[in-house]
Amino acid sequence: MNNNERLNALIMRYKELGTCREQIAAAYRALETTFASGGKLLVAGNGGSNADADHIVGELMKGFALKRALDKECALSLTRAHARGVEIAGKLQGGLPAISLGAQMAFVSAFTNDVKDGEDFAYAQQVWTYGRSGDAFLGISTSGRSVNVINAAIAARARGMTTIALTGAKGRELADICDVAVKVPAEETYLVQELHLPVYHCLCLMLEDRFFGGER
Repeated sequence: MNNNERLNALIMRYKELGTCREQIAAAYRALETTFASGGKLLVAGNGGSNADADHIVGELMKGFALKRALDKECALSLTRAHARGVEIAGKLQGGLPAISLGAQMAFVSAFTNDVKDGEDFAYAQQVWTYGRSGDAFLGISTSGRSVNVINAAIAARARGMTTIALTGAKGRELADICDVAVKVPAEETYLVQELHLPVYHCLCLMLEDRFFGGER
């Protein structure tokens, strides 16, 4: 499918997301630019949104709807590296570089233990350390008021990264400081989260089509 077909299919299933069509398209363009230029994506959220961050990374780092077999050049480099390279090449898949910040619990717990009010700044520390100009940051907050995610978005801006917010209808604070904001038309936490999943699935499918579409 092309991008319009993906978005049409999404909105056919979730008609309320029609109000977000242009925002979703803008988020895709920002991510496509990041990955096409060799950048990576950093993703952060809290609670269910942290689980969504893990989910997004899982869809980007390996095959989602496509097989993503390694191309001949990559497979050859593995076979040249070691006798086991042929086997490894047969198992690995093409991926897009993405990191879920909340998954690094050893670091997060150490930082929050060592730094006063560290829970509000752990994600910002990770962004400051990992982030480079040309990378992207995706902050997920159903309310748009998560202080640790907002601080991370500010650090990302300072690093010259593209910033994307995924929030609910009233996610103004995070949305206002990001380059792109997808604000789904719901306010109650679980309803926002129910709409976030199809949005990021659509984004992952469009990115997979763009970078691995020749491997159908």
